[in-house]
Amino acid sequence: MSFLKLSLLILVFTLAVFSLSGKAEPTFLTRRPRTRPYIEATCKTTHYPTLCFQYLSMFPDSTIQSPQQLAQVSLSVSLYRAQFTRSYMLKVAGELKAEKAKDYQLVKDCLDQINDGVEQLSQSITELRRLGGQESPVKDDAFWHISNVESWVSAALTDATTCVDAFPGRNMSKLKATIKGKVLNVAQTTSNALALFHRYAAIYRSRASNQKP
Repeated sequence: MSFLKLSLLILVFTLAVFSLSGKAEPTFLTRRPRTRPYIEATCKTTHYPTLCFQYLSMFPDSTIQSPQQLAQVSLSVSLYRAQFTRSYMLKVAGELKAEKAKDYQLVKDCLDQINDGVEQLSQSITELRRLGGQESPVKDDAFWHISNVESWVSAALTDATTCVDAFPGRNMSKLKATIKGKVLNVAQTTSNALALFHRYAAIYRSRASNQKP
């Protein structure tokens, strides 16, 4: 898949996410350059800043105006990559099963982990929306929602990392190398999403503390 097609698909996916949460604006397709320095500076706090900036700089300014929206978009990117990888592995696993190939169980185990990751990332996006916008009052159950997101994204990262570790060494088949590369991309984007969510959660906790009587 070309980089352009990837960017368009992520944009469409994120538009759907923000439409559901009531944050989409008429200026969604208007790109303004002032967002790029903010994204670049924030991405430097992640483990994979180049990858972080590569994906998030695709998005127009109207989708990234706060730490919460940055976390939301980064989770959407991670989910998209996990879904894309799952689709590829479903096809591969089906072919290996039909051939009764020895690598089928290895791929199937990894696919199960990616499946879990897709579910966990989907839940985390829904949970993040429940916190409301940055101007919304702090909710009584806010820290419970934050804890859920942190737990689910951490679990998705663990699943992807475990799958990557199942393909050790450099001397492997082209198929295994392709799978490892795709799953590694999921792990890295999920790691970045977790870091950006931690940053948002710290800001939210500080705001909650300041609002206490």
